[in-house]
Amino acid sequence: MDAQPAGGQVQGKVAFVTGAARGQGRSHAVRLAAEGADIIAVDVCAPDPTAPYPMADAADLAETVRQVEATGRRIVARQADVRDPAALRAAVADGVAAFGRLDIVLANAGIAHYSRAVDLDDDDWTQLIDVDLNGVWWTVKAALPHLIAGGRGGSIVLTSSTAGLRGLQNCVHYVTAKHGLVGMAKALALELGRHDIRVNTIHPNSVNTAMLQNAPTWELFLPGRANPTPEQFERVARSLNVLPTPWSEPADISDIVLFLVSEAARTITGIAFPVDAGQSVRW
Repeated sequence: MDAQPAGGQVQGKVAFVTGAARGQGRSHAVRLAAEGADIIAVDVCAPDPTAPYPMADAADLAETVRQVEATGRRIVARQADVRDPAALRAAVADGVAAFGRLDIVLANAGIAHYSRAVDLDDDDWTQLIDVDLNGVWWTVKAALPHLIAGGRGGSIVLTSSTAGLRGLQNCVHYVTAKHGLVGMAKALALELGRHDIRVNTIHPNSVNTAMLQNAPTWELFLPGRANPTPEQFERVARSLNVLPTPWSEPADISDIVLFLVSEAARTITGIAFPVDAGQSVRW
């Protein structure tokens, strides 16, 4: 995902991306940069004791910077926790000071961990809701004054999940947070439409990132099976989709993000957009 010809679908715009150090966040940042946007990127770049997989680190964020700059665009990158409103406000302010505007917000940062509801630790509930729901709100709140003051409209995309459209067992906190984003987007779409600011959610199925490819996640889909293998998980994951694929790639999600923030989607707001290989049709 190094230098590639700019298509210009978001030429001259500025995008604020959370969870930008790797995975979907990096993919979105690099894709929008290749299409002409400058990037304000944040990631916590620190371990999370509740996550069953390694979190991104400062080297990952530096790689996002390298890949964005390889497209010829500019980037302001900051280590910031989406649970910290002041840190988010400072990161956005630095980016707007550097680039002179803000047009796009991609509230992408999130974590996942799993437990039966009866066994769910109180701190695990709070931690996930703070990142996956409250952190999205703080992201939007930090950006809104700049979007409105710019007077050019804008686009906000909240990363939900197929778990934001239906129920899943053993992750009630995750399902709650992802459903909450749908309500947040619909309320914001109504309020911000007068400013020509559009707000939508995207709902990926499983995406081929570190959040998916780890043993605790495989065990969620293969209950009762000791030490599930990647091959076993792939077979189960494939069976959940209508299209013949076990999961989406980050670039697949970036394609839809680019569409939603581009002029091609200028009349689309308040929708929940599945990007899920047909999973929401089947389930």
